[in-house]
Amino acid sequence: MNANQNLSQCIKIRPLTINDYETVLKWSKDDSFCSANGWELNRSPEELYRWWLNCVNNVAEDFIRMGISFNDKLVGYADLACIKNKTAELGIAIGESGLWGKGIGFTSAICMMEFASKKLGMTTFNAETHEANVRSRKMLEKIGFKEISRLGSGEFLGMNSQLIQYKLNL
Repeated sequence: MNANQNLSQCIKIRPLTINDYETVLKWSKDDSFCSANGWELNRSPEELYRWWLNCVNNVAEDFIRMGISFNDKLVGYADLACIKNKTAELGIAIGESGLWGKGIGFTSAICMMEFASKKLGMTTFNAETHEANVRSRKMLEKIGFKEISRLGSGEFLGMNSQLIQYKLNL
């Protein structure tokens, strides 16, 4: 059994629950995670709780956020945004920066795309990342995403960085 097969047996995509809040609160105190994912630094626990409650109870037709569970512990989340015409934008965030670079995002992205394809009939996935986010770029390219444009810029880890848009047709 190779490492990816082993990892894929430990990673599950699951619905988020309000009980995940304590884990999310820990993520909110990790400046690297916040800076990498566009989270406001030093959020109040009350404001974060309201935001998380909204995530858990989300009923938007064009957005789905699922938890990433690794060995039965919430370690991040996977998003499908802008869902329309069998197309969605894929997003992955690993909450514990100590787990970055270990293949969890890659395996989670594959799991979320399989879910979207089988359960929702998705055939096209878009993604966007910062040029400075080398891990994310390598992950998307390893999955098979192709760069389609470089439009806009945003902050990543405290620096302004070019945004790169990707696409994958199944």
